Amino acid sequence: MTQSLEDYLEMVSFLSDEGVVRVTDIASRLGVSKPSVLTALKVLEEQGLLEHERYRTVLLTKKGSIQAAEIRDRHSFLTVFLQDIVGVSPDTAEKDACKMEHLLSEETCKKIKALVKEKVIAPYTGNSKKMSKKMT
Repeated sequence: MTQSLEDYLEMVSFLSDEGVVRVTDIASRLGVSKPSVLTALKVLEEQGLLEHERYRTVLLTKKGSIQAAEIRDRHSFLTVFLQDIVGVSPDTAEKDACKMEHLLSEETCKKIKALVKEKVIAPYTGNSKKMSKKMT
């Protein structure tokens, strides 16, 4: 899946948390045109990740929900990692995590998580509870 399609899927997931998902909302949040959204939704629908009828709401399928959750988890972990472990500003962490989430393999993300748990969280029991919730 392309970075762009992952961004659309992730946005549909975020908007689903807030309620009804409409093409207009996706376009507004991503700063793209409605025709661009419709094109992406068609591809995601063909892949079985969501359902959309023209002029109706957008719904994630079970498969789409699972894939969106993986994307969101990776994004969240990388944001926290960059901000809390590496020490970059929240704005930079968010922007960089958005780029990294599409480039890093699942294997690399798992290895980074394991390394953080082993080398960063475990030795510091005072931060263990706070950090372990954010980093998993």
